Amino acid sequence: MAQQSLKIDHILYLLTLDGERRIIQDGAVLVENGRISRVGKAKELADARADRVIDGRAMVVTPGFFNGHMHISYAHPVRGIFPDEQASPLVHVFNLQSAMTEDEEYHATLLGLIELVKSGTVCFLDPGSTKFPDACLQAYEDAGIRVILGECVTDQESPWALPRFPPAEAVARTEGFISKWNGKLEGRLRAWAMPFSYETCSTGLLQALKRVADEHRTGLTLHHNTGEKARQDSVVRYGHTPTAYLQSIGVIGPGVLLAHCLGIDEGEIDCIARTGTTVAMCPVTAAKSGRGVSAHGRMPELLARGVRIALGCDSPNNSNHLDIVRAMNMAAIQYKDARQDLRQVPAEAALEMATIHGAQAMGLGDELGSIEAGKKADLVCFDTLRPEWQALWNPVNNLVYNADGRSVHTVVIDGRVVVDAYRQTFADEPRLFAKVQEIGERLQARTGITFPRSKWPMS
Repeated sequence: MAQQSLKIDHILYLLTLDGERRIIQDGAVLVENGRISRVGKAKELADARADRVIDGRAMVVTPGFFNGHMHISYAHPVRGIFPDEQASPLVHVFNLQSAMTEDEEYHATLLGLIELVKSGTVCFLDPGSTKFPDACLQAYEDAGIRVILGECVTDQESPWALPRFPPAEAVARTEGFISKWNGKLEGRLRAWAMPFSYETCSTGLLQALKRVADEHRTGLTLHHNTGEKARQDSVVRYGHTPTAYLQSIGVIGPGVLLAHCLGIDEGEIDCIARTGTTVAMCPVTAAKSGRGVSAHGRMPELLARGVRIALGCDSPNNSNHLDIVRAMNMAAIQYKDARQDLRQVPAEAALEMATIHGAQAMGLGDELGSIEAGKKADLVCFDTLRPEWQALWNPVNNLVYNADGRSVHTVVIDGRVVVDAYRQTFADEPRLFAKVQEIGERLQARTGITFPRSKWPMS
């Protein structure tokens, strides 16, 4: 059956993110067979007919958003349980995750998908934390979203409850995962190699996983924080800084996405830029967990060197939300304060990281990330008839500094409307909310990992 054609007409502001970064007033987009066929002024597309026409007169339309690093499957049932002074909840996080059942992970994932699509995210990368992808596949299909998945593997000791295998088994599991999942859901599902980090994987395992990724023409991602102590330890152990170590063993370059990248030094920045490696940064997690952006955050330097950066939300118990518009806002403001320099990370750069540069960082820039004829039709329509959008003069500033994902009115993925007038249709929200609350109660009781619900008296 032929896919329904779609036209968004008389768009107030159309932010194309194309090569010229055109902003078209009174614009229009025509979508046919899941792709953008025409883009321009409404008068230029006046002759274009479509099965459905959406009135864009009060809308700002952008490309769909990319979330380059987020753990979708386990955090929603226990979101917010960790008190602010909990220095590092990761031991608890991984213990809670390992205790989840297949049914629990499915429902937690379903809630995460609702939060993602209703705030404009069309594609996310889960760095190997989904334990039961077979159970979650139906949720991905129902939501219509794009997803990059993999199986997290390690072969070294770790303070956390991470999946650990002998190297040969870890490689075989990764290869099997990629062979099974890559290209599913009409190409919306991509499978990558996903070692947890250089500290938790041996040199041989990292090299073997990179070979698997290259052979399958897919990607590899890993967590990558450094800092002074990590650099010193790495130099003692490997003779290189952490990033230079990855380069020395061939686990860097195009197709490798390094997550977080806090604490990298100038030499590591040069290594990332020179090799064409890409980065995913989670600005809200960095701020909320007190990572010291003023000392350790290097987003401006990476951007200045032309490194493609995707924004991420990490997890609902790190950033505590999956709204990439809020991540854009944090990216655009935290370095202005940290450097006391208002020129740092302008609003335009934040929007690029959420769209075209994010798509490029995730290996999808040829098909996605901008509104151009021939690209796949992933679009977000923001309703500007809301107080946070008034008055509207500069749509990029309004989006990044005023708004958040709650003003997303319509979301299109692959030419299909998946959020329509604020509503998604793939899950019963009130019933799901109650289910996830119940899962959280059971999970805390089962593991004994729980904290007081409030510092204030609760009766």
